[in-house]
Parts: sequence; C-alpha cells; structure tokens
Amino acid sequence: MRPLPEVPSAAAPVDTEQSEASLVEHYPRLVRLGYLVLSPSPSRSRRVLTAHALAQRSLQAARRAAGSADCAGLPLPRRPGRAPAAGPGYAYVRRQVLRNALAAGKPRRLRWWPRRAQLPPVLPLVWGLRLFPHSGGADELALEQRLLAVSGPARAALVLRGLDSLADCEVRRELAAAGVADPHAALREADGVPAPYALLASPEFDPCSLLARPPDLPRRRRYARAALAATAAALVCGTLLGLPGGGWGRGDPAAPPYARNPAAEEALDPGALRMVTATFWRRSPRTDFTAWPTRGDRTEDTRLLRRALTVWARPGSGVRMSATPRTPVGPPMGAPQLLYAGEVGASAVALFYDGLRVVRYAEPRNADPSRGAALDFARVDGADAASSGALVVERAGGRVRYLTAPWVRKVSVRDLLAPDRAPRALHRSPDGVTDALVSPDGVTDAPAGPGTPGGCRSWEAVELSDGTAVRLMTDLGELAPARLTSGPPSEPHDVAGRAGFGSWARTACLLPAVRSHGVRSVNSWVYATQPLPEGNGSAQWLCTRAETWRGTGSRVLAQFLAPPGSRPPGAVAARSEDSPACGPRTPRVLAGVLWKSHGGRWYVLAAGSEQFTSLTTSGGVTGRARGRLLAVPARAGDRAELNGRLADGSRVGALR
Repeated sequence: MRPLPEVPSAAAPVDTEQSEASLVEHYPRLVRLGYLVLSPSPSRSRRVLTAHALAQRSLQAARRAAGSADCAGLPLPRRPGRAPAAGPGYAYVRRQVLRNALAAGKPRRLRWWPRRAQLPPVLPLVWGLRLFPHSGGADELALEQRLLAVSGPARAALVLRGLDSLADCEVRRELAAAGVADPHAALREADGVPAPYALLASPEFDPCSLLARPPDLPRRRRYARAALAATAAALVCGTLLGLPGGGWGRGDPAAPPYARNPAAEEALDPGALRMVTATFWRRSPRTDFTAWPTRGDRTEDTRLLRRALTVWARPGSGVRMSATPRTPVGPPMGAPQLLYAGEVGASAVALFYDGLRVVRYAEPRNADPSRGAALDFARVDGADAASSGALVVERAGGRVRYLTAPWVRKVSVRDLLAPDRAPRALHRSPDGVTDALVSPDGVTDAPAGPGTPGGCRSWEAVELSDGTAVRLMTDLGELAPARLTSGPPSEPHDVAGRAGFGSWARTACLLPAVRSHGVRSVNSWVYATQPLPEGNGSAQWLCTRAETWRGTGSRVLAQFLAPPGSRPPGAVAARSEDSPACGPRTPRVLAGVLWKSHGGRWYVLAAGSEQFTSLTTSGGVTGRARGRLLAVPARAGDRAELNGRLADGSRVGALR
C-alpha cells in the first residue's frame, strides 16, 4: 500500500535576524547544498552563480515569512552519532534553498510563465570570467555522473543524508516541505545510488572555492559586435518611430525628419501660420501676394495644415512633386503665410506663400495616404499687382481652376485662336475660386511639322479685370499663370484691340515651347512687315519673348507669319535661350527663313528690327539689301549666313 504523503510538522515562527545570522554562518554549506541539488547539465560556471543566487534569495522569503507560523520549522533531531542540528533559522533557510533548487530543475512549459528560480540569476553577476570549483579525482567524477542520472528529489535526498546527516523520516519531511509530491519514491531512488557521502564535502563540489578562467574570447568579440550593431539599429528605429510629426502613421507621405531646430519646428506649427484679414489689401502698401487674405473653408483644420507643412518639410517617396526650374524645394525658413485652405473638386488644397515661393499641397478629401499627395513649388519673388492676380488651385482631367486676387472684380475666358469671338464670363465662388475651364494642355497636340503648330485647335486664357486694367493670363503648367502682353520691348502693354488679339491668334500655339519653364510673362511683338516677292502679299515678323521669375533662362522665338491662306501660315525662324535679344535691355532682333512662293521659286527672306540699316547673306546664298528687309533668290536646301549692320556701324548676327 502506498504510504501517505509526509506533512511538515508545525513549528514556531521564524525570526528574520536569526535567519540572516544563520545564512552568514552556514553560507558555504547552503551554497554547496544548492550546487549539488541543481541539475549538473548546465555549465559548472552557471551552476556556481545559480547556487549563490539561491542562497541569497532565501533571505527574501524569510523576510516575507516573518511572523507567519506555517513557513518555518524547528530543527529536527539528528541521526545518532552525528553533529548537532543547527538552529531554526538555518532550517528555514535550508528549506528555501532546497525548494528553489528543485524548482530550477523542473522543465519549462511554453504555456506557463517560468518561475523565478528557472530564470538566469541577476545577482551575483560576473562579466568576462568563468568561475568553477577545483577539479577532483576519479571518485568525484563518478559521483557527479551518478547524480546526473537521478532526478532532482533523489539528489536532494542524497545531499540531505550526506551533508546534514538527516534520518529518512526527516528527509521525507524536508522533501515534502520543499514541494516534492512523493518523498518516498525519492528516497527509494536515492537508495539505489551507491554514494560515498564523504565525497560530498570534496573541493569538487565547493562553489565557494573557485578557479577563474577567461571565456571564449573570439566568440565574445563576435557577440559584442552583433550586440553593438543591434543596439545602434534599435536606437535609430526608435528615434524615427518616436519622433512627432502629425502625419498619417503607416503609409504617411512624410519621410523621417532630417533636422530638428527651433526654426524648423515653428515652420511645422499650424498655429504659427501668418493669417491675413479680408480687408488688409485695401490699405496694404504693397499689392502682391503679401496682401492676399487667408481664404477657404478649412483654414481652421489644423490636421490638414499640419500634414501639409510636414510633407512640405519632409516629402516622402509617395508624394508627387513638381517645381519650376531653379526653385528651392526645401522647407520654409519660418512660418509661411496661408493663402488658401479648402476643398476644390475631389481634393483638399492648401496654398502657402513664404516670400519667395508659392507652395500648393493637395490630398484626397478623405485624407487616404494610400492615394498619395501632391506638392507643387513655384517661384514668385518680385511679384506685383499685374503678376499676382491669380494662382492655379486645381489642375485635373484637362481642366484648371484659379484662385483670384481680392482686387480682381471680373474674370472672363477668351479663346486666343478666335480673336473675333467675345469673351465669356467665368463664375467664381465667394472665396475667389473660379469654375473649371479647359487647360491649354488638354487641347493642344504636338506640332504637325517643323515649326508649325498643326495640332493646336483652341487656347483658353483668362482675362482679369480690377477696374483699371484688363490683363490676359494663361496656364503654362505651373502654379502662377503667365501674363500675355503685346508691343515693343520698351513699352509692352496688355493685349487689347483687333490687332493685338489677331497677333496672338497666330502665336498662341507656340506657347508649349515655353511650358513648365518658370515663365512670368510672354510678350509678342510685330517688329517688321515685309512685302513678299512675286506679289504674294505681305508677311509679318514677330518676336515672342518669355521672361522667367528667376530672371535667367528667358526664351526668345522669332516667327515668320505668311499671309492668311498660305501654306504653311507661320514658322519659327529662330529661337534662343537666355539671350537679351528682343527685350528691354537689347530691343533688337534679326531672323531669316527659306521661303517658297506660289510660283514654286525659293527665296531667302530676312527682317530686322528698326535698329538695323542693312542686311547681308553669305555662304550658300549671297545678297545684300539696304534697310532692314531682305529678299534674295535661292534654291531648295540652300543655307545662308545672315548678318546686319546697326546705325553705329556695329555688326550683329541673326538670332540663334
């Protein structure tokens, strides 16, 4: 019949100070007990540290159990002829060491949190050294092998018998108090192990007398390098993930910040944006973008504004960006001015002005980061009342909407290719946003031949009236529309009258040549009218100059316009980039073209502005003419070099 489980005897409460004194007095024996009961499978160095940790942790249990009658026991009687038992404090501390040593040897279960005794010891801790007891002889090695072959409770029974000389009944009670389910089985297993108890006191099993040796140094260096790399990666990832930005989180179009400084932080604060009142433009000393009021139905939407400012400062890979040439695309130097924030079409739009640039941010109305965002930059420094009349607020599906200045009273749409057609009114919202009109980019195709705009069918431009002037503006693929003017470079004026609109009707389809080039204004000027040979009528010579916001990169086109009904009706005779020709600084131009008459004969035609007194050709065609017009017979494919003389005698070449 199976014996009943042992029940620990009732005992007097343990005294904390007595337990501390017992631990100090019997510390080597307690550490040896824990070392022998622990499973020999871990390394000897780890068993040494774990045994010391178990002995030191026993005092924590003694403090918690102070005053509790069920957690300590009186010293038990000893075997006859053996050393007298220690006091109750030692008995209690020994029981705690035994319980923790047995718990440390139990297998871990993934479903349960491991006990503290099963975790690696925190203290004591040794870095850079391996500590282990002195090596014994063959008898000690054989005993350790036999201890490895039995269970933890059997090892505990052997140690209690050999170290503390407890009788079997005492051993059963100690094992039961330590949490062993079947002390009788543990004793029976221990009986089958021939163990010379005297060997348990050997230096082989003394964790207080230790040898020190270095660890595996190459492996430690590899671990140190790997730990350093992992720490650096964790710090970088933690920094990037923890930085505030007010973005969308996962899928955020804003990339991680590249700089942190007070000025940059202020530029990202929606509360620091400069707002302008609706009537400030009436008393403002300047009539430009600084006088534009803050408009839109989402000017108080701090989330939209914070996203816009954050993407402006740190545009990510999911942001569609565009900028006029030579326009800085960095963050603002301080808090910018908010021009507009509202919903336009299918997008939420925010327009900013920082004194140098206009910046447009657009996102889907539902702020879905997977659909991305758009960020556009345009340089507008030096703007005046004529060039700050409107900004593009939306461009989608071949249509464009404008946000007009507060001083604009009326907006009309005019087709430049239909000069005789009256303009039509264009409706605006109370915030100044116009209805959508066809963008010139949506109605023009590539030219049909060299210099001939054969695919251009219409060109819608807007007329902005402020009560004193009517200015003609057109979309050239940028935030700021370009102003169209006519007249000589010394006195350009707004397009008006039949002659002005008629001239632009034959020039508008050349505007794609200066599209997306940062153009501020385009002036078209008829600098000469030339009678054609053989009575083929009269042709016009036009110089079209596109000025940029940045000052450099201007483009000049010299155009030959044959009489209406001729084929081809017009051609680009010459072009130049970043040239002062046909501008206020150098208001002259000279160009030539190889032309075929209705009779099938070829001529070199050339014309210069009024500054020229004579023209000459050389090379494949030789000729000379007094004045500023030239017509010389030629053959198909001839090439000629054209030059002219000014009134002061200086020689000037053709535009190129």
